[in-house]
Formats: sequence, structure tokens, C-alpha cells
Amino acid sequence: MDLPTTKRAAIEHRLTCPEQFDYGIYLNCDRLLACQKPFADLVNGDELQFQIVHQVEELWMKLAAYTLLDAEEAIAAGEALKALSLFDRVHRTVRLMTAQLDLIETMSPKAYQQIRLNLGNGSGQESPGFRAILELPRDLWAAYRDRYLAGRSVRDVYDTGYAHDDAYMLAEALLEFDELFQKFRASHIHLVNRSIGLGSVSIKGRPVDLLNAGARHRFFPELWAVRGEMTDAWGAEHGSKRDSLSPGDPPPGHGHG
Repeated sequence: MDLPTTKRAAIEHRLTCPEQFDYGIYLNCDRLLACQKPFADLVNGDELQFQIVHQVEELWMKLAAYTLLDAEEAIAAGEALKALSLFDRVHRTVRLMTAQLDLIETMSPKAYQQIRLNLGNGSGQESPGFRAILELPRDLWAAYRDRYLAGRSVRDVYDTGYAHDDAYMLAEALLEFDELFQKFRASHIHLVNRSIGLGSVSIKGRPVDLLNAGARHRFFPELWAVRGEMTDAWGAEHGSKRDSLSPGDPPPGHGHG
């Protein structure tokens, strides 16, 4: 049953022209709530959700980028504990970015096709927050390398000179940021596939190609590569096959091991 027209109109008015008290004044709620299309102009019931999710993503990315700048300064100053706390904030933020994409999955493909008519040629690759975050890892790595890898290698931090020290903890924080952001990008790909299908001829082109390539990108390849190097070195020393712990298993070379 539809809501009475007067009730809907009253609620929509309050959400469009809110009565401002201290809370709303501080948060600029009137301007914030005006950032979405007017209710009467929405193409369907899902467009408000679509706009809000993407606008909130921009706010989270703004916070992440701002915090990463602080983390870079802390790394350069040798303030490891401060940097780790800042990375914790970034990690939580990126997890929120990924989790809220699930909201878009409540939208039908038909509803999204209607919304697409209003998007022009826009793509998530144009996101100001996304583009800012992509620029930061290079300088983060340079700050870490100059402060914590002077006279050391990544292999020394993780293996030959492993001490679970500041250099190791910060490297793991960098890696976790890398991993979480790539999970966000992968979730975005799955969302696009669910909404419009990556196999569609009409969406082939640069934005989709960039989306796919981005999900395979690594911000800190050295931190990923060291794991393979350690595994290869372990295999060279101990062999790629081990004696089975189960007496009934076939000997090495006769199974997956």
C-alpha cells in the first residue's frame, strides 16, 4: 500500500530542507542532504541508494587519502607506532568501502540500466578520491625505504634478519593496505559484472579494461615478491616434497603432497 501523499511529502521535505540545530549546522546537513537529486527527479526507487553509496565512497576515500598522507609523514619521521595507528584507521576505512558495495547488489539490473541513462560517460576511474589514493603508494614506499631499509633489504626484514621489529610491522601494514584495496577493486568488478555484465559488447573499452587491469595491480610488489623468494629458498633447502605424516599416504612423487 502506498503511503499517504501528505506523509511522504512531509518526510521528503524534512530530508530536503532539514530544520537546523547545532548538530546539523556543524555537519552542514542542509548542504549534505542537497547533494542528491530531488526526490521528484529520481528515475526509480534505487537511484537515491546508488548516489548515496557512491558519495559515501568518495568521503571514505577522502579520509583514507588524508590519513595516508599523515602515515607517510609519520614513517618519514620514524614514528612507527603513530604510523601503525594511522594505517589501522585506513584499513578499517577500506573495509567499510568494500562492505557498503553490497548495498548496490539489492538493485536489479533493470533499475541500473535506467540509471545509466543519467550517467553520461562517467566511470569510477574518474573518482577524485580513487585517483588520489592511486598516487600515494609510491611516496609511501619511498618514505619506508629511506627510513627503514637503509642498509637492509626486504628479505632481511622478513627472513635473514627477522626480528618482528618496526620495519617488519610497517611493511605488514603497507601490505595490508595493498591487499584490502585490491579486494575493494575486485569487489567492484564483481559488482559491475552482477549489475551489467562484463561480457557485454556495449561496455567494452578503456574504463572496463582499466578496471580489470587494476584488480591485478600491486602497490608494493617487493612485499609480495619476498614471500615467493622465501618459499623458493625453503624448498631448495628442504625439498619440494615432504615425508607424509599419514602412514597410508603414497611416498613423495605419487600424489599432490
